[in-house]
Amino acid sequence: MAPPRRDLLHKDHFSFVFGGAKTQNYYDPAAKGPGSHTIRTLAWNPTGQLIATGSADRTLRIWNPERPNVRYSTELRGHTAGIEKVLFNPVRDAELASCSTDGTVRFWDVRSKTCVSKLDVGGEAFTLSWSADGTTMIVGTKDDTLIPISIESPSTPTAHPDGANALNLPASVGTTTYTALAPHPQPVQTNATTFDWRMATPERPQQQFFTTTGEGKVKILSYPSLNVLYTINAHTSACNAVALAPTGRYLAIGASDALISLWDTTDWICQRTLSSENGGAIRGVSWSFDGRYICGACDEIGCGGNGLEIFHAESGDSIYTIPTAGANAGVSAVAWHPSRYWLAYSTTTDGPGHSSSGGLKIVGAAGGGL
Repeated sequence: MAPPRRDLLHKDHFSFVFGGAKTQNYYDPAAKGPGSHTIRTLAWNPTGQLIATGSADRTLRIWNPERPNVRYSTELRGHTAGIEKVLFNPVRDAELASCSTDGTVRFWDVRSKTCVSKLDVGGEAFTLSWSADGTTMIVGTKDDTLIPISIESPSTPTAHPDGANALNLPASVGTTTYTALAPHPQPVQTNATTFDWRMATPERPQQQFFTTTGEGKVKILSYPSLNVLYTINAHTSACNAVALAPTGRYLAIGASDALISLWDTTDWICQRTLSSENGGAIRGVSWSFDGRYICGACDEIGCGGNGLEIFHAESGDSIYTIPTAGANAGVSAVAWHPSRYWLAYSTTTDGPGHSSSGGLKIVGAAGGGL
């Protein structure tokens, strides 16, 4: 893979440059028709050389973005129900975690194509968050319980430079231990979560963890105590998605009121809200690597009818719309590349004639210009 471009794309040039990028389609022959293979979750590894997809039919697949043919991908088998979330370890480029409504969290070495650990978390797992140093994970279950997992590794391998061969490397030396810690039941509906990846400061000495609630709030918790430090009254309906900008300046919160709100992390004041013409509940949000651009996922049928909108965070302007699959489309997942202006997404469709429902698409991967 060619090294990523470090040039930052100005708002006024975004539409022209991004509009010239091609969209690469990744076809999975396991798809059996409309809705059966909907991708629910996407995740890039830290180097951006691999992308993982998890589907409603329990298919977990690792793709090389520059080789879209399915024969260059790897299917990881083990889950017995739909996959709700996939997430790479932020400091180990070949370590992937996945959770499912089968009640398990699985950890994978994508180089050896094996499941290295399986934990039963006692409920339908639907969300994962990894701490910035890769030593802690918190799992959320549908009965509103948070379960911390301790991850102890003998060493932290560096990213392998050869993305094309990353799926065929031998397993790493040493054994990582995964231990589920005491569960923390929550008093309200708990939805998406994420760790604060920023380093501790005198003003913020404790490691922080963000969790969204069905009450329209975001709670900032300390870790490992999971005590509430602060509550953001963010939306008038359920908050479903949360993401901290790579710059650390804004916390983005997506909600069922079809809005994404951006909160200044110094004073927790809402700076602006982003609203798509398509409407519908926001189920996921993703930032570009430079923190300038943001987009949201809405999996409701019709949300993608006018395309997938990309917003400029500082102005709140909608600056580009990616054409999707038409009036019956929804966008089930979005994920910006960690160091390039590549955007991965998946659509859901309804009705006849949509055999490609749920497929992975990456804008910018074809031709590698961005």
